[in-house]
Parts: sequence; C-alpha cells; structure tokens
Amino acid sequence: MMIAVWQIAPALRMGNTVVVKPSGNTPLSVLALVKVLNEELPDGVLSVVSCGRDVGARLTEHPAIGKVMFTGSTAGGRAIIKSSADTVKRLTLELGGNDAGIVLPDADPQAIAQDIFWGAFLNTGQTCAALKRLYVHDSIYDAVCEELTAVAKAMPMGNGLDESNVLGPLQNKAQYDVVANLVEAAKASGARVLLGGDPVTEQPGYFYPTTLVADIDNDNPLVAEEQFGPALPIIRYNTIDEAVEKANGLDVGLGASVWSSDVAEARKVAARIQSGTVWINRHGAVDPRIPFGGAKQSGYGVEFGVEGLKALGVPQVING
Repeated sequence: MMIAVWQIAPALRMGNTVVVKPSGNTPLSVLALVKVLNEELPDGVLSVVSCGRDVGARLTEHPAIGKVMFTGSTAGGRAIIKSSADTVKRLTLELGGNDAGIVLPDADPQAIAQDIFWGAFLNTGQTCAALKRLYVHDSIYDAVCEELTAVAKAMPMGNGLDESNVLGPLQNKAQYDVVANLVEAAKASGARVLLGGDPVTEQPGYFYPTTLVADIDNDNPLVAEEQFGPALPIIRYNTIDEAVEKANGLDVGLGASVWSSDVAEARKVAARIQSGTVWINRHGAVDPRIPFGGAKQSGYGVEFGVEGLKALGVPQVING
C-alpha cells in the first residue's frame, strides 16, 4: 500500500488519471486502498486491475497509456521496457537492488549495530532498498559481528497480532525457498553462521529466522544474488579500495551506505559508490521529499520530490 500511495499520489497531483495493477502476491490490500480513495475521487480517475502478467503486458503496450511507473524486479522492468517500446512510453522503473554497506575502520561497532540491523531487516528484509551485503574492515570485523548478533538475538519474530513481535514472515513460499536455498549454499561453502540458518517450524507461515552469515566469499550466491529476506552476509575487507570495488562489482545500484565516525571521510567513500542513493550511518531512509532512483540495472527515472513530480508530466514550450 505504501508503494501504491507513492505512485498514485504524485500521479493524481500532476493531473493524470491512474490505472493501478497490484502485484499478484499482494492484491487485496491495494484493492482495499483504491476502494477507500474512490469514496472521494470522481469516477474514472483512479482504477485498479488485479491481474496476471498477460493483462499487465496489455496495459504496458496499450496506446492509451502514456506513462508507466513500476517497482519490482529487474526482469520485470526489462519486460516492461520491451512491451512499451512500440508506443515510446515514458517510464519510471525502480528495480531490484542488492544494496551494499561499507563499515569503515573508525566506526564504533556498538553505536552502529542497531541501525545496521534495521537497515537490513526492516520488513524482514523484504525491501528493495534494504542492506543486503555488509563489508566490514578487518580491524573491527569480529566486534561488528558480535554487536550485530547481540542486537539480532533481541528482536522477536512471530505473528504480527502479538505486538511484542517486531519481525514477521516472508510473504510467499517461493521467496522463502529462495532465502533458504541461498543460506544452505552458504553453509555448504564453509561460511560461518552467527545466528539463525535453521528454518522455524513451530508456527504456521513462512517464518525464516533472522540469519547472520560471516566469513563468506564475495562471490558466494548469498552475496551476489538479492536474497530479499532475513539473511545478511558479512564480508571482511582490508582496504577501502577493495571494499568500494566489491560494492560496485554487481550490475545493480539502488542504495548503499557508509558507516563511520568521520562523516567527511564517509562522504568521500560514498561519492565512489555507483548507486542512486548512498546513506551515511543509516540505510534505507527513503523520504518522499527527496528524489529516489537507481543506477545501472536498478532502473531509471526518479520518484519523490519536485523531480519526481515533473516526471509525471510532459514538458511543453509555447513560443510566440
């Protein structure tokens, strides 16, 4: 619903009519949201079509559609680019990310541990701009692992109707299997599991335990592929150049973060990272007043801010 509002509100604000196609995995909440909004909006301004990929493709290729905004996988974005090409539609694509965080050697492990945790595990890791691979300098590697494990152990996971729980399940079985398989492959490779790694079976639902994996190679699938779940690989590095090279080594660049006690030094490192957004001593702090978009195969165009509003209109110059 949050992502839907982020796209519906600016589109309406710029004078457009809107057709919303919710994800096939999450249609009910968006249908309910549109029903509430349409109690106030004029008929025909906001429509919703809950459908599969075939109807979605018809929407993106239809000549009456002038603009497509999409949040989802890089594969989905490529399909939209192809199906919209014949009508040369304007596109804003916020696609997959595999966000890197770099912890500099002067960082305070205890001070940053909780913010790193929530940067990685907000919504149980099911966030495009979540921290999904953490690079830590060798001099503080063990301390960061220890502090992060202590924070993670204190975060209860379970049914959201119990307000003491702060982490919930994965949304569907397919994503649960992705996370489980990636963690199993990491364990088989010899990586060290600091916490979690064994699926929870006591309660119904796709609950995968909060998992921290240390001493893992940078080319391990848990690092190289977007896990989109509650599993964080922690990779050791020795030089800043090495960390930046590894952070930039993938073909995605949605978000990233740098963690340091020296903000000026952190900004120097941030400027070297190929990513649409780089946060300093935080991760995933999206603000609708500030433009947000991806680099490389994490998409193009921006949402939010004045720039995002302008992307929902077509410039016209009247001369004379």
